[in-house]
Amino acid sequence: MNLKQLEYFVSVAELGSFSKAALVLNIAQPALSRQVRLLETDLHVNLLTRNGRGVVLTEAGKRLFDHSVGILQLVARATEDIDATRDEPTGRIVIGLPPSIGRRLTLPLVEDFRRNLPKARLAIVEGLSTHLTEWIATGRVDLGLIHNPEPNPAIEVTPVLDEVLGLVGPAAGKPGKKGRAGEVSPLPLAELVNYPLILPERTHAMRKLLETQAAFADLKLNVTLEVSSVQSILDLVAAGHGYAVLSQTALAASGRPEAFSLRPLVKPGLTSTLFLAVSAHKPVTPLGRRAMRLLQDLLAASVDDGSAITKRDS
Repeated sequence: MNLKQLEYFVSVAELGSFSKAALVLNIAQPALSRQVRLLETDLHVNLLTRNGRGVVLTEAGKRLFDHSVGILQLVARATEDIDATRDEPTGRIVIGLPPSIGRRLTLPLVEDFRRNLPKARLAIVEGLSTHLTEWIATGRVDLGLIHNPEPNPAIEVTPVLDEVLGLVGPAAGKPGKKGRAGEVSPLPLAELVNYPLILPERTHAMRKLLETQAAFADLKLNVTLEVSSVQSILDLVAAGHGYAVLSQTALAASGRPEAFSLRPLVKPGLTSTLFLAVSAHKPVTPLGRRAMRLLQDLLAASVDDGSAITKRDS
């Protein structure tokens, strides 16, 4: 068994045809068939079943296909890692962002990446913090920003920002009295039970944080709706269906922060912490380090522009 045979086998399996794979790989079909047969001979199993329409994987073939994809990805990553040790990092990096951050950072991140790392390739995925944690741990994502992660030996995290959470309502008829400079007065956590809440499902990092603090204070929250999308939650709040508990960053990401009021929670105050996360099982490449610096610079700029988040001390 060798890497070339695995590459040929994966191509045939993905395309479902020796003839199509031969065209993609730019080799003669008999040579391709011979290499796959050698692989089957070495393993003493049939990997593919030939039929009139092409080929399909056997059970053994499905098992080898999964292993082969992972092996080829690791080889590609190793090659990129070596390439990245040169003066200018190259290769591909996948960065994961939560939706509330992604809407603000994606455009400047892409622009900064292209300007500072023109020989590298960037992919951005969005997901809830629980999903991003899993993707980073399994290697699907190289690094990401996640909210309030639970202890996980598969990832390494560094706190970068604190975000104050508050009760979000529509701007018309703000929940609470106005304070100085048009601000809304804080809301004690104990009074949160008086508001019908629209919250994400329980796996959401912010929901976990809120439920934990409510349990400590022996409070039962009035959750009237569970909605996964923060944007949809804000649409429901604007339409008068209830209130949300979010950060100023989430309001800014909505594109219409003026449509809402945010009443900071106090006694105790609630703060959501944003962490930069990487895998604990593989070294960060030079490209990864450069990308991490770009992210941290953009987050620092978001603090400087007046948003309601606080940069963590190093």
